[in-house]
Order: sequence, then structure tokens, then C-alpha cells
Amino acid sequence: MAKELSFEEESLEYHRAKGEFDTAGKTATLLTKPCNTQKELSMAYSPGVAYPCLEIQKDQEKAYEYTNKGNLVAVVSDGTAVLGLGDIGHLAGKPVMEGKGVLFKSFANVDAVDIELNTKDTEEIIQIVAAMADSFGGVNLEDISAPRCFEIEERLKEICNVPVFHDDQHGTAVITTAGLINVLEMSEKNVADLKVVIIGAGAAGIACGNMYKELGVQHIIMLDSKGVIHSGRDDLNKYKKMFALDTEDRTLEDAMKGADMVLGLSGADLISADMVKSMSDTHPIIFACANPNPEIKPDVAKAARPDIIIGTGRSDYPNQVNNVLGFPQIFRGALDVRATKITEHMKLAASRALASLAKEEVPAHVKAAHGRGDDMKFGSEYIIPSPFDRRVLVYVASAVAQAAIEDGVARVKDFDMDAYRVKLQRLADHLDGKI
Repeated sequence: MAKELSFEEESLEYHRAKGEFDTAGKTATLLTKPCNTQKELSMAYSPGVAYPCLEIQKDQEKAYEYTNKGNLVAVVSDGTAVLGLGDIGHLAGKPVMEGKGVLFKSFANVDAVDIELNTKDTEEIIQIVAAMADSFGGVNLEDISAPRCFEIEERLKEICNVPVFHDDQHGTAVITTAGLINVLEMSEKNVADLKVVIIGAGAAGIACGNMYKELGVQHIIMLDSKGVIHSGRDDLNKYKKMFALDTEDRTLEDAMKGADMVLGLSGADLISADMVKSMSDTHPIIFACANPNPEIKPDVAKAARPDIIIGTGRSDYPNQVNNVLGFPQIFRGALDVRATKITEHMKLAASRALASLAKEEVPAHVKAAHGRGDDMKFGSEYIIPSPFDRRVLVYVASAVAQAAIEDGVARVKDFDMDAYRVKLQRLADHLDGKI
């Protein structure tokens, strides 16, 4: 009898080559045009390839018409902040970057090429990415440590003619903002009156704080490994300084008193039951996103406060904060209008689209995928849509495309949004195996 493999052993086998003509890893090149005859060969390469080259020389926008640029994203990393593994090096991070490519293709039919840079130098990374960006429709920065990631993204957004998006920052922000929008509707609270606590001042924490401000939140208490970020500290970088408050709060216990929302981006079991009890009297919300073990487990939080609304980064609990709800569809929308950048408005449009979809009836196959029944409907256990709901593609991509047009960063003119939504639905059906 064959030995049953552990999950670790299964994962290692999954990544190895299977059979004589298979390759290791998770991605490969897919040819989109035939090359089986002499004529096809001459069109694929010399001499026929010269014609699209000359057309692009006359008008660089033709690259979207004659090459894969319009459906191609570069996933770029230096391996300094890989998942929960930390600075493991650029090559050790490659399986994660390949995995990102799998998600791009599986959830939005976007082709992705992973590029692991053997440098941690901020200037060198900026120069490399800027030099190659025009080959792609967009650049997804991934697993680059803070605070370097902020400067790298900011400067590349100014230099590059295509969207540059650091998913570690903005993915969590987009998803949790969607959940917050729905809780605001359920509780009828005023966004300007909220007290929000963010545990963790890394890339995701800073980006989430900025997005909550964009939504209208005015009172945000952020904590790093030394405690509350307050105006009396002299050890803050410029990104943390934006969140420094004149406050007497120093600990997480202090900060959570009366909090309407707590976002955890730090480590396991940092939030106690007593801290949960001290939160706002009505509709308190916690996003405990530390993986694999959240800052507080949902059953512990609910035992302390039966009215708590809680989400985690795990798929085995309701309200999963899963970045796959954001980055593939955001890039899909940005690529399809040939956007030059991803704006704050585009990200907020993605959040509002997700919030809206959570209120729609959940399809039976999505319930089946989660092993849940009629309880899977809009409410405290379902404020964020499921990643298995293919309508996410239609809602988010179209919202992002529309926002890009409104912001004046779309290069496609006379865009037919109704036709685009029909096209997205057909793509969703195709990805779902229906057509």
C-alpha cells in the first residue's frame, strides 16, 4: 500500500515535472498562432514579422494590435518580503511569482511573466523595471519589503506609461474596503465617525490606511512592533509619520477601546477576548489577516462578542480577505482600456464593485464550493464575495475600466461599456468551463 503523502510532499510533487515532455514549475509558453507550414513560419518570423514591426515603428499604439502587450503583465519581485517567509532571496521567491501568474490566468485570462531581480537596490530596481515596462501592458510588483516598496512604486508610476501596482499594498486594501463599505451600510454608521485600528505598519497596513482615508475615515490608529504610532515618537519613517496621532494610547489594548474596526496585518493571537469586548457598542468589525493563524480566531471573537463581524485571510472561515478578488480583475479592466496607471479612484471603484456583488444572490455552485447552504447570503457572515464567484470578473473589471475612462488615464477612445460587460461575462463563462 502506497504511503499517503503529507501536504508538504504533495506540494513539492505538484511543482516537479510530470512525464517526458512536461516542465517543472507552474507556467509555460502558449502559442496563439499556428507555425506548422513554411508560410506560417515565414509570417511568425522572417520575413513576415517585419510588417508589424514597421507598423509599430510608425505608431507605438499598434503594439497593442500586433503583439501580446495588451494582455501581458510582468510580475516583478526581489524576494525580500515573500509571504510570511520574509527575505528568502529572489530565486526562492520564484514559485510564488509563478503562482501569481497562475492566478492572473485562471481568474482573468491575463498572461503573466515572472521576473525575479537579483538586487535589493532601490535605484537599480526602478531603472530595470522602467527600462522594460513598455514590453508589457502592466507591471505587478510583488513581495518587495517596506518602506522600499513605497518609493519604488511611486517613482515607477511617474516614469512608466503602463500601470504599476504593488499588490501587497493595495490588494488587501481593496478587499477590506469592500467589507467596510458593506458594514457601514448594515450599521448605518457615518464613515467620518469611525475609529479604525490597524495592527501592522508595513506595505499593506500603510496602503489600507490610505485607502480608508480615501473612503472618508478620519480617525485611524496604527501600530507597529513598538506600539501605537504617535506624534511623540522620533523613530518613524515618512510613511508612518502620516499616521502619527497626538494620543495617549500606547498599546493595542488602549487603541482597541471603542474601535469600530480593527485590521490585523501582524501575527497570531495578538487580539484577546477582552480587547474585543472593549470595541464599539454596535457592529464592530475585525479583519484578522495574519496567515496561517489570525490575530484572533473567529470562534474566540464571537464568544466574546456575538455581534462581531469578522473576516480572516483563511478560506476555511467566512469573509475571506483574498487578494485574488482584486488584482487579476483590476489588471483586466486596466489592460482592456489600455490604462497608463491605476488611480485611487480605480481602486475604490473595485472595492465598491465587490461590495455591490456581495449583496447579490449567491449562485448554487459557489455555495457548493464552500460547502455552505442558504446561510451564504449578504449579512455578517457574507460581506465579501467568494473568489469562486466568476461575476467578480464582470463587476470589478468593468468598474475599473469605467473609472479609468473617467480619470482620463484610458487610451482607448469611444469605449462601449455595455459591449464590454457582455464580453466579460462570456470570458467568465469560458473560465468557468461553460463555453
